[in-house]
Amino acid sequence: MADADNLVLEYLRRFDVRLKGFDVKLDRLSADVRDLSVRMTHVEENLAGVHRRLDRLDMRVDRIERRLELIDTPPDGVRE
Repeated sequence: MADADNLVLEYLRRFDVRLKGFDVKLDRLSADVRDLSVRMTHVEENLAGVHRRLDRLDMRVDRIERRLELIDTPPDGVRE
């Protein structure tokens, strides 16, 4: 019976080591997800800045086209 007890204890030790390794992997994964979340937030903020600049450029091009009379402006001033 002592051999069976030792065998069970050996398996429990191996199982415990595997669980500890799994915890380390989960901690690493959690840190990676946090890092990706921060990086994604920065990408979104920068993309919003690019959109703002493109909107301003679009308004400037519209103004230039109107001044050069390259486009026909409807009587109410709304462009199609």
